[in-house]
Amino acid sequence: MFRLVKILNGRTNQGEPMALPSTAGESYLCGEALTLSAGKLTKCAASVKPDFISCEDYTAPASENRAIMAEPVSAEMIFEVPVTASPSALVPGSKVTLHTDAVSVTATTSNGVATVTDLCGAASAGDKIQVCFK
Repeated sequence: MFRLVKILNGRTNQGEPMALPSTAGESYLCGEALTLSAGKLTKCAASVKPDFISCEDYTAPASENRAIMAEPVSAEMIFEVPVTASPSALVPGSKVTLHTDAVSVTATTSNGVATVTDLCGAASAGDKIQVCFK
């Protein structure tokens, strides 16, 4: 899951959540990378920068789904997130893709959207690194 660690030059290390429409039939996880599609939140694809990070778990029904809370993503936000493969080839500044689960990143740098800011001593899959979305 994407966990906000800090906001550079910010007075607070907490985002400002917003209530936004959910997509019918979609499941959301707290810390999941989301984008707006047709005015509704949906899971981010691997090479798409997220617009929002979900603030709650929610499974939207096929109809009468409700809005969910999500915080907007800015370039000044640093997130801690697990990496799904060995980060041994990564260095700060590497741009990695989102994993298909949208709650972690890969070690793939082709078409990457998440900029590695700190490897945090990560040595293997599942370890956490820090990223931002510039």
